[in-house]
Amino acid sequence: MINCFRCEFFFTTWNTDFPRGCKAYGFKTREMPAEFVKKTTGTMCLQFREKQISDQPASQSSSLDFRI
Repeated sequence: MINCFRCEFFFTTWNTDFPRGCKAYGFKTREMPAEFVKKTTGTMCLQFREKQISDQPASQSSSLDFRI
């Protein structure tokens, strides 16, 4: 099964009724988006795209300077 947490199109919402979503398909759902796609279409999610993880630590990727 596809792991939506590893997909660049997956997002979470503040909506407690529909806490997960898929930007590729444009919907919000209560269950994992890949499971919803499989249940409604009968096929696996065709939009899955693995997130590209930066090798750079998060503290170095920010251009904000908080020095006083």
